Parts: sequence; structure tokens; C-alpha cells
Amino acid sequence: MTDAITESSGNVFDDLGLKDAGELTLKAVLALQVASIIRHRRLSQKDAGELLGIPQSRVSRIMNAKLDGITADRLLRMLLRLGRDIDIRVRKGRSPAAPGRLSVETDDGRGPVAA
Repeated sequence: MTDAITESSGNVFDDLGLKDAGELTLKAVLALQVASIIRHRRLSQKDAGELLGIPQSRVSRIMNAKLDGITADRLLRMLLRLGRDIDIRVRKGRSPAAPGRLSVETDDGRGPVAA
């Protein structure tokens, strides 16, 4: 018995057929950055919550990639509070008829990630 192997598109949420794949990818990349900074600084979840202006329970959810109820906007504001610069660039797409695409690039070698 052989299983068929399907090559990934590069976006696991899109591969799963989720309609909001771009937003889910964006939130995942941003949350990964927030969690990475918290770990790197060796902050307790309580201290991280105080710094970010959120309850410890919300920090725990981010650290465990449970992102329902957390917006990309909120994650961007957390990164700013953690001292990260965020650059947003809007440019022409490949074709006026095709939908645009979203990509996130990080300085830690994890980007760009197509969303």
C-alpha cells in the first residue's frame, strides 16, 4: 500500500482549505515572534503580561499557539511593546485581476512567509 504525497503550497492553513489561511498564517508568525522574544528575555508569563498590558492567561495562550480571540493587530502592538520595529509595504500585485498576497518577513531567518 502506498500513500499519495501532496506537495505543500507553503501555507499549511491554505493546504487544509481554511478560508482565512492568510490571516491565520500572519497571526501564527507574529505570535511565534512574541513567544520567542518572551523566551529569549526569560520573562515569566506574569512579567510578560504586565509589559504587554494583558493578563498572564493571555500570555499563556500565545505561548501555546492558541490564538483564537487574539487579532493580528493586537499581536503587532505587542511586538512594538517588546521593542520590535514593524515595516509595512504595499505594492502593486502581479496582476490587477488576481488577488494580492501577504507575506511576513522576520529578521531571525524565519521569513519571508507567504500568507
